[in-house]
Amino acid sequence: MKSPSRRKFLRGIGGAALSLPWLESVASAAAPAKIAQRMAHFYVPIGVVRRGFFPGEGEDVIPKGNLGNVMKSLGKQDPNFFAKPLETLTPTMEPLAGMKDKVSLITGMDRTFQTGTDVHAQCASCYLSSAEPYTIKGSAWPLDRTLDHIVGDQVGTKTPFKTLEFSCNSHKDNKESIYFDNISWYGTGHLAPSVRDPRKMYRRLFSTQEIDRYRDITDLVLEDANSMKRELGYSDGQKFAEYFDSVRTIETQMNRLEKMKGELAKVTFDEPAEAYLPRGEYMQLMGDLMVVALQTGLTNVATFMVGPERWDTPYMFDGLFDKPRSHHGMSHNQTKMIDDLLQVDRFHMEQYVYLLEKMEGIKEADGTTMLDNTLFTYGSGLGDGSTHQYNDLPIIVGGGGKRINGGQHINLPEGTPLANLWLTQAKLMGVESERFADSTGEVGALLA
Repeated sequence: MKSPSRRKFLRGIGGAALSLPWLESVASAAAPAKIAQRMAHFYVPIGVVRRGFFPGEGEDVIPKGNLGNVMKSLGKQDPNFFAKPLETLTPTMEPLAGMKDKVSLITGMDRTFQTGTDVHAQCASCYLSSAEPYTIKGSAWPLDRTLDHIVGDQVGTKTPFKTLEFSCNSHKDNKESIYFDNISWYGTGHLAPSVRDPRKMYRRLFSTQEIDRYRDITDLVLEDANSMKRELGYSDGQKFAEYFDSVRTIETQMNRLEKMKGELAKVTFDEPAEAYLPRGEYMQLMGDLMVVALQTGLTNVATFMVGPERWDTPYMFDGLFDKPRSHHGMSHNQTKMIDDLLQVDRFHMEQYVYLLEKMEGIKEADGTTMLDNTLFTYGSGLGDGSTHQYNDLPIIVGGGGKRINGGQHINLPEGTPLANLWLTQAKLMGVESERFADSTGEVGALLA
């Protein structure tokens, strides 16, 4: 029997490949030499309701429909280290029940707030850099090159995109600055803008027209650069060589993308319609696009921002409420809005679980799953949206396969920097470094 080509296989199944098992006949036709190791971050804005998320800060059992009236918040961070099985799940974490052995809850991780900037903006924009306060010169923000780009430099040398940035901010009014709406940065003051529109992201991933547009621009720049180079002196020539090399890098990325898109263009993953989508469907569509980008090797690193920080413009949480709500507004009125806020927290967790299950359902060539080969982290830059606390952040690490001790609750000593987790993940992804930002060591209990 003749093995089907990868091109014919893709043409036939399209987007359904996201949930199909690994097929041996296809594997024999195009078996990868090595399974890609991937990293993705699922960022939740405005923190969580602590008593619904953290074990020990609320009642063990909260009757449905009466969430707020029976809860008692302890609100204290446990200073003692322990690592134990993740057994009883809190109300917000209950959607993880079927994936409990694939994730680990990490509590006790802190960040230090640097005065001088908005608390919400800083918690988002500095989340993945976690730079030590007052160490970044010439900036009011403790913001450095973020973890995704540091890892992308290591594992993105052969992918068309070193990183991809996804956002589920459906707001049309740009009322807040870029610091409220992005967690990915090339460096201080240099934003890696997230893409909000599923159609725009689809075209970036699959449209051959995008390649042609970038190539036309790159060809013109290189042509002008060559003619200008002949007229420059030695010193200017050296500087220009650096610029020329950076443009060549873009051309190399386009070549990689073009090589892949010759086949990807055959995928029958339908372009998203230009129409309103209920919030859950919108987030799942953006999540599907992220998963297929990771699965097909368009990138090995992605960030997924559930929504923007603060941004008081309300939006519709379809299926939860009968009218639009402001997540930020609710967070500052927990006494009256506790039931609604807990529903929002659980809704966000359900979207994270949707993607965990999607990755777990994709089989790799060696029999592992995509989730086994992906570090997929849920987290927020605030420990509590109402108090604006930067300590005891809600963090869940999913995936990682045999490299990670799954099914645990790891409570770290009070004051442990969040950067310790970022250092741990960077090293798992092959980055050779002994320190990340203000880290003091690795999270050893997470490592198998």
